[in-house]
Amino acid sequence: MSLPALLLPPSLLLLLALLLASRRWAWAKAALLSALLLALSAWWLIDQLSGDGFNAATVYHLRSGMDGAGIGDFARPILGFLVLALLSLSPLLLVRRCREHRRGGVAFAGFMAAFAAAVLSSPLTGDALRLYQQSRPVDSDQVASEYTVPDKPLRQRRNIVWIYGESLERTYLDPRAFPGLMPNLARLAGEGLDFRGVASAEGSGWTIAGLVSSLCGVPLTTARGDENSMGRMDDFLPGAHCLSDYLKQQGYALHFSGGADAAFAAKGKFLASHGFDTVKEQRYYRERGVARKHFSNWGLHDDVLLDDVFDDFMQLSAAGRPFMLTALTMDTHHPAGHLPVACRGIRYDSEYGDIGLLRALACSDRLISRLVERIRASPHADDTLIVVASDHLAMPNDLNHVLARLPRENLLLYLGSGLPPQQVASAGTTLDSGATLLQLLDPDLGELGFGRSLLAPPPRPSASAALAGDGTRFPLYLGFARQLWTGTETRTLRIDDDRVVAGVQRIRPPVMLEYDSGWNITSIVLEDAPRQFANRDPDNILAYVDRCTAFIDDPSNGEWCALVVDRSNGVKLYPDWQLQQGIQVDAPLEASADARPRPRRALTLSRQTRPIAPGQYQVRLRTRGLPGQSFWVDAVSDDGKVVRAREWVQVGPGGQIRLPLWLDSPVDQLVIRAWLDYTEVMEVERIALVPAPEDIPS
Repeated sequence: MSLPALLLPPSLLLLLALLLASRRWAWAKAALLSALLLALSAWWLIDQLSGDGFNAATVYHLRSGMDGAGIGDFARPILGFLVLALLSLSPLLLVRRCREHRRGGVAFAGFMAAFAAAVLSSPLTGDALRLYQQSRPVDSDQVASEYTVPDKPLRQRRNIVWIYGESLERTYLDPRAFPGLMPNLARLAGEGLDFRGVASAEGSGWTIAGLVSSLCGVPLTTARGDENSMGRMDDFLPGAHCLSDYLKQQGYALHFSGGADAAFAAKGKFLASHGFDTVKEQRYYRERGVARKHFSNWGLHDDVLLDDVFDDFMQLSAAGRPFMLTALTMDTHHPAGHLPVACRGIRYDSEYGDIGLLRALACSDRLISRLVERIRASPHADDTLIVVASDHLAMPNDLNHVLARLPRENLLLYLGSGLPPQQVASAGTTLDSGATLLQLLDPDLGELGFGRSLLAPPPRPSASAALAGDGTRFPLYLGFARQLWTGTETRTLRIDDDRVVAGVQRIRPPVMLEYDSGWNITSIVLEDAPRQFANRDPDNILAYVDRCTAFIDDPSNGEWCALVVDRSNGVKLYPDWQLQQGIQVDAPLEASADARPRPRRALTLSRQTRPIAPGQYQVRLRTRGLPGQSFWVDAVSDDGKVVRAREWVQVGPGGQIRLPLWLDSPVDQLVIRAWLDYTEVMEVERIALVPAPEDIPS
């Protein structure tokens, strides 16, 4: 245990003692202590899920959302967090037990000193420093020349079947720790190219990051702000050129099958952005009537999935076009795994006891090896190269106490005719997996992004080599990878088809972009953007793009506007026609003595979720009070793209609003919004959509 971790418990006990020592500022001390305990409780929960505290994976999932996650599998840590959260409030209950003390100021000073020591020794501080090191601005031009895009035609267009085993690290093949657990994969490892020592670099330690690192040769980054919130970004890493993009250029068909929800962590958007023609996922199988017993909290079980993958393999092989068929299993997901119908009778005797994850691993060994053997026994075996790999190292699970004692390594195994059995010691990472596959297809290739073939001599510079060294250069690779979300030419912003175009990225507004002094985008904020725009001091420039109703009372500026400010309170508002042509964020701004403008936010008042026929209507609103100043009300399509009506509401007595609305086509859903300052709210008592008065029959 590290020294800071040893200091934390006595610091917390000292804080409790100093809280009880004096009533002076007792509520303030109790609130601070409770806030710290709540933060530590939240860190404990996150650490139970990630195994690495608050890391890049945590930030990524907070940005991209948790829809599709198997939350039901984490009932125990969630319950534990709730218990800890309740205990964290106990200092507030102890305030009345504080003693009268004449030297309350001394006790308070001691409390603040102990509080600072507790914060500095907590894992929260360490994680914050680590995330800062990973996301801080760097001169990524130093490694730009190392980024490689393959462009030579392939000599041999063999079919590829890439099987990702969820958290299926090679450590589970250790015969001393897990004797006989995975005999089939151990046998296959002896029949192909078996790479040992393959690590997970920063930015590749969770499923979507493992796919990106292996298929694109770059780490998946989480920049400050909301860079990876994929709901409103049209493209996933549009600046990256991945293995799938290259194979697509070479005439390959690209097919993906996975049992989980493709929306989770924006996996589906990544696949669609990088050439995959077909994506089968949880919804696909549910819509085709697969029985409920074949689904877990995470999605489709592996037995049904891998049988379907083999059927796809046979169909794709018969079509005659080269293809890459990618499959991602799921039943070995942490913390306890799942057992499909085909493995209900499987058993594994272990010195560690009856652990369900061990049975799930034994099942995965059976199912994956069965798929491999079916492919190798097919008439198309000679034309097919098979990859069996873990997507990342295992996260916290029921075997943590065993894995902690072992050297951890990813599984990376290549099988195919003409590949001699060989075990290869490696200092590489999953960033090198795709590059290694390229060299197996064509000896003249072997570089992909920052990945380098593990069959090539090691002394060349690469991200894996930087990580294997002292690690100080690795943030340069993270910095370059961060630019792949937008490209480097981002000083020009424009509106195209209701999207903000920044470099190679298209973003659905509202959006705030922050630039540094070198005119690089340091953050893209999509959530809570009005508040952050009003409160953040930029290093150089903030650019906020939204409907013009967010900024001004006069609608003559058009539909979309951009407000640009700098630290010196220089400001400029660009109307729609200029945004259509493109604005330069590095253009001179106009000095202003006024406070920084505060964009309004669109507050949803109602969703009309019924079919509405064309015609003339009136939206009638009754609210409990109105904001302190006049505001806009509008009616838009459910995706916020088409504005159906807009009305400027003058604040006066009463709380009734009338919004004229003309529909020239039928709509299935209508959203009524009010444009208010982010500090304001408006509570709706009643809302109705009725025919306009002149259309009401007498």
